[in-house]
Amino acid sequence: MAKDKLSLAAWIEESEKKGISLRETLIANNAEAMGVEPQVLLDEMADMLKVMRASIDYGLTGVRSRSKLTGGSAKKLFEAKQSNNYANLLGSTVSDAVIFSLAVAEANAAMGRIVAAPTAGASGVLPGMLFSLQKNYALSEKDLAAGLVVAGSIGLVIANRSSLSGAMGGCQAETGSAAAMAAGAAVDMLGGTPEQVGHAVAMTIKNMLGLVCDPVAGLVEVPCIKRNAGAVAQALTAAEMALAGITSFIPADEAIDAMKEVGDRMPCALKETAGGGLAHAPTALAWAAKYFKSEE
Repeated sequence: MAKDKLSLAAWIEESEKKGISLRETLIANNAEAMGVEPQVLLDEMADMLKVMRASIDYGLTGVRSRSKLTGGSAKKLFEAKQSNNYANLLGSTVSDAVIFSLAVAEANAAMGRIVAAPTAGASGVLPGMLFSLQKNYALSEKDLAAGLVVAGSIGLVIANRSSLSGAMGGCQAETGSAAAMAAGAAVDMLGGTPEQVGHAVAMTIKNMLGLVCDPVAGLVEVPCIKRNAGAVAQALTAAEMALAGITSFIPADEAIDAMKEVGDRMPCALKETAGGGLAHAPTALAWAAKYFKSEE
């Protein structure tokens, strides 16, 4: 007998019927499933936040990857933001999120310790959003811990209905999923309704649908690191629209199902194999050949 799929809509409906926030529903449900008190769950999330914060700090030192292909971008953007002639096109919240996302992604490429959220290749998106909102909206550590529960629960739905793996669904399944998790959590942390959380998730997935996974030389560096930055900007864009009352015609669960369909139809050359896309650009192929020769 087929097992029922997880549904974000079901959790949203449960929250609305009880007249509580989505975080309250998800904290209670997850704690019960784990057989622990809610505070134990939140304490575990707090431990993850410590690792995320350390990853940002490490990335901001300007670390470079072992391959020397990437590194230093987070530090460069952070320093540029301090200068008098900084354009600040994105505004403080999004620019901070981009900087923090780059920092974690670069820490990952440099073999630093990160929280896979939901994967190592997409590990910058969620901490980028969390610590930017904390900085710009004075959110508490408890708010961030609760946000992680919301984000993780959204990730569970995506994993159940689709995939979180670039090898299965392309980069839409990695940075796309991370962005959807971040968008939903952002809406909840900023006081949005359960329904608005769902719309933010749906809009994010719609905006990142079809993104391929095409890492140069098979390394989680180019274009992966900068895609973390783009994904967190997408997340905050969707969150802002949802909080303003803008809705998604396609519900979140259906958007997730569509992501699975797109991933299933995507050729293997565009699913983490470095067999196409940017990985087959002349510059990428030339660099890869030189890199692998030096590794012999």
